[in-house]
Amino acid sequence: MRIVVALGGNALLRRGERPDAAVQQANIDRVATALARLAHEHELVVTHGNGPQIGLLAMESEADPALSAPYPLDLLGAQTEGMIGSLLARTLHDALPGHRIAALVTHTLVRPDDPAFARPTKFVGQVHSRATAEKLARERGWHIARDTTGWRRVVPSPVPERILETDTVHDLLNSGTLVICAGGGGVPVTADPDTGALTGVEAVVDKDLTAALLAEDLKADFLLILTDVPCVYGGYGTPDQHPLLDATPRELRNGGFPAGSMGPKTEAAARFVERTGALAAIGALDAAYEIVHGRSGTLIRPDLAAG
Repeated sequence: MRIVVALGGNALLRRGERPDAAVQQANIDRVATALARLAHEHELVVTHGNGPQIGLLAMESEADPALSAPYPLDLLGAQTEGMIGSLLARTLHDALPGHRIAALVTHTLVRPDDPAFARPTKFVGQVHSRATAEKLARERGWHIARDTTGWRRVVPSPVPERILETDTVHDLLNSGTLVICAGGGGVPVTADPDTGALTGVEAVVDKDLTAALLAEDLKADFLLILTDVPCVYGGYGTPDQHPLLDATPRELRNGGFPAGSMGPKTEAAARFVERTGALAAIGALDAAYEIVHGRSGTLIRPDLAAG
């Protein structure tokens, strides 16, 4: 099977951990162990989050006295694609001797008139107390919002329209290469309607929606969204909380999942299944192999009426 794997940011840096390189390397060792079993049997494309990393780079850029202006988010996103891509490629190289592996910086086309630019919602960076977050917002002009465990910066998250390097990814897959790409949703760009010239934009594209679009364009058989919970839970955080082991896109959309956590994952899975008739699943990183083989996670399948 051809599988697109979307790694959550927690696969690289768990909540509360220091964003040190050594910490991220240790977490990526877990990623390589989890994915190696799949890579022996299936074609893999690996995407990843970058929220904590891009937030850290943004804070460093804002505070750097050598700069006349901080680096824009599109360039910071490209930096995280290179950094995380290198960590993943090196670790997977060691876990999969003889396997071709390539990390590719990719660009995601978005619409310049996307309403998301007027409504920042995408969390980036570390979790802060409310007082610290409000202080940073005043000092740096940030928008902030409450996350599940504290307060974080939010930035625009336009809808991905197209991944510009999809044909290159397709060619690499056909040559037997495991491809790491679309990190952090890809570098967001707009295209001039007359010349096609690309311009980076101050935004972060949701990596799960980008993964779903990439999987659709690559004609993948399976979209695997890996996170820090074993499955999707209905009524999460309430006395009625219960695991959803099997769901349709319609059932996921009726689940009321929060936009800051499970919402984008369920929406990405629903879109992929609706548009392709293929399967998607959401579950824990360490159970990646078991999820694909139907022994763990939440399986998202087409509505029978639409099948």
